[in-house]
Amino acid sequence: MNKLQTLPGSRLLLAEDYRTAAAPALEAVRLLVVGDVMLDRYWFGEVSRISPEAPVPVVRIERREERLGGAANVARNAAALGAHCALLGVVGADEAGESVAQLLADSAIHSYLQRDAAISTIIKLRVIGRQQQMVRIDFEEAPTEVVLRDKLTQFKALLADYDVIILSDYNKGSLVNVAEMIAAARAAGKLVLVDPKGDDFTPYKGATLLTPNKSELKRVVGSWASEEQLTAKAQALRAELELDALLLTRSEEGMSLYTATEVLHMHADAREVFDVSGAGDTVIATLAAMLGAGATLAEALATANRAGGIVVGKLGTATVTRAELFTS
Repeated sequence: MNKLQTLPGSRLLLAEDYRTAAAPALEAVRLLVVGDVMLDRYWFGEVSRISPEAPVPVVRIERREERLGGAANVARNAAALGAHCALLGVVGADEAGESVAQLLADSAIHSYLQRDAAISTIIKLRVIGRQQQMVRIDFEEAPTEVVLRDKLTQFKALLADYDVIILSDYNKGSLVNVAEMIAAARAAGKLVLVDPKGDDFTPYKGATLLTPNKSELKRVVGSWASEEQLTAKAQALRAELELDALLLTRSEEGMSLYTATEVLHMHADAREVFDVSGAGDTVIATLAAMLGAGATLAEALATANRAGGIVVGKLGTATVTRAELFTS
């Protein structure tokens, strides 16, 4: 028997108990994503030789793609599920920022982009050869204080128009006012889901739900030697931060959801893993859309787990469609 089933006070959810062919009314959900906006660039090519200058492969580029990254990928995932989605973030007044704006329009995502002329848009460039990532090159600068103040003011003005707020923190400087954002959103009665970063989670105090992965949680609470110890540390953190729930994404081990009344576990959806890039974006977007549509935490967890299992079978930052999620 799996050890997760033997812990007192915990419950193992079975995916088949929450599988449905009918999608909930996700199109009625009004969802605002706020956070670090990025442009993901992919250069695809063939590898046929090693460089004579250094022991590295030579990639002859044949195709290029651009995709929304970071918080923009969260919004893209929510929109792919049919939710009415908007994005508030900062980009540079540059060509990459224009690309982000166009990709948002193409994905039917309402854009509240703040343009910062003092910085360049964050870019993650991945070179792919033989369907494998050979190298990633990052270009990034933190937004200026003036633009961040304007963003906070706009955030507060937008709250009345949205039901669910996702704060997507990639530790790039766009969410320095996250504590004030959470307080304002909760005071307005909104659900607030946070994908956290860093070694201090106290700025996220008061959120509805936090979604760290294993390495992120270990940076905050330290390592654990048993499932019992993990549960104790996770529950202590949840209580300290006054969260309604804490969702730990555990890669091949699945997910664990900690609330004041119970602990829910789900095994990873059994799929072939091709690329884990952006899987956390898919999970939090699905959770938010499902909760916004009135699903229970258990239903939202099961659906998000299924979405994560689908998206890791795709190359790069990708999305899951409503058809894939509710008929696969």
